[in-house]
Amino acid sequence: MKTVKNSFLAIVSMLLLAAAVNPAVSFAAEKGAEQELGNSLSLAYCIPFVGMLLCIAICPLVIGELWEKYKAVAVIFWSLAFLIPFAIGYGGSKTFEEFLEVIFGDYITFIVLLFGLFCVAGNIALEGDLVGTPKVNILMLLIGTLLSSWIGTTGASMLMIRPIIRANKWRKRKVQIIVFFIFLVSNIGGCLTPVGDPPLLMGFMNGVDFFWSLHLIPILLLNIVLLLALFFVVDTNAYKKDIADGLKPEVLENKTPIRLSGAKNIIFLAMIVGAVILSGVLPQISPFFAKNIHIYGEVEFGYASLLEVIIILAAALLSYKTTDKGIREDNHFTWDAIEEVAILFIGIFITMIPTLLILEVKGGELGVTKPWQFFWITGFLSSFLDNTPTYLVFFKTALSLGFKDGIQVTGGFVPKILLMAISSGAVFMGANTYIGNAPNFMVRSIAEENGIKMPSFFGYMLWSISCLIPVFLIDMIVFYL
Repeated sequence: MKTVKNSFLAIVSMLLLAAAVNPAVSFAAEKGAEQELGNSLSLAYCIPFVGMLLCIAICPLVIGELWEKYKAVAVIFWSLAFLIPFAIGYGGSKTFEEFLEVIFGDYITFIVLLFGLFCVAGNIALEGDLVGTPKVNILMLLIGTLLSSWIGTTGASMLMIRPIIRANKWRKRKVQIIVFFIFLVSNIGGCLTPVGDPPLLMGFMNGVDFFWSLHLIPILLLNIVLLLALFFVVDTNAYKKDIADGLKPEVLENKTPIRLSGAKNIIFLAMIVGAVILSGVLPQISPFFAKNIHIYGEVEFGYASLLEVIIILAAALLSYKTTDKGIREDNHFTWDAIEEVAILFIGIFITMIPTLLILEVKGGELGVTKPWQFFWITGFLSSFLDNTPTYLVFFKTALSLGFKDGIQVTGGFVPKILLMAISSGAVFMGANTYIGNAPNFMVRSIAEENGIKMPSFFGYMLWSISCLIPVFLIDMIVFYL
């Protein structure tokens, strides 16, 4: 993680310098001041975010080796391409405050949760003579999808990706397996509880009942059936071609029974899931955990968030120290995937600051009032932005419409159908791009570590457009029109 640390320190140093040189402009973090800032921001401030996305999409294709070596440099460049002009226009103090807000408000809990799940799941190995046939692959995808709502999309992805790769190691044509794994396990399966995906946790923290998301079971089941049926057709075709080419799994005289090595790490997974739930519940039941640690200006870090971070890191450490390293070796475990996510997403989080500020103020001006509109606009933006603040923007937009009945949440009422549309859009359409949800990147990295040549950024979008968009159109027709 040395490159991440250096990137972080470089950005902080530049911001401290900017704050010292240009402290004249300051803003209160009251809602009115934030609205004023969002209204005054030019769309030109969003250019670094676009540049960051284009680098992620294009650089691995044209300068692959250089990109792997210097991606942290690109993160620093595009981060400063936003931060320096913003500091000149709005003051170093405000810039430093916005930077710290995204670090303490979003990035720390985001990356710590991913790190914890990545570490703990890497210490669990599903062993045995699983043969990657279309039927076995469907079963493994289904298990992973059903787990996602209860141990998180990241937890389920990290738990299931290596077994499915091992089961299909004999096959040549297997990209479709990983792509549909990202669709189902890393995204769509996480829609039933606040543990499944962060946007739903944000809803829970804003008054949505913990088990309310179970209302999404019908749409989840429809999507599972449609996507697994499509996968069966695609994978069966690839499987037949592999067999025709003379490929076949190794047949052993003494078959290894299926078993779970490192099963004690399920306890540490439960610790992590419990930490996430506690971070949302404790501020509501304990005045102490409703308090915050003052960081800078109006930036604070909640005691509940701090406890969450401590529990997750403790679980990761205990898991790593108490698990035989042979299990990690069997899993071909490396830190590369989480390192890539840590580097790229800090750049994404920083450069998306102006986009989210503008969206938060002007999201209500988009004329979004109907369920199908909430579904598509929330989903489209969640494909490229962090789906948690995107969910919150349109959650608040729905509240601002002034409904007098529906699901009672903090601040008012939201009709059930609108909340379903916002929730499913934010969770499901994170599968549209590699950056739509962090597990997407991690799964892609692990697959490539294991010799599977994954599609490029745009190549993956061809898969999502051709496979997912028709399914989402069916969702709209059945549920939201």
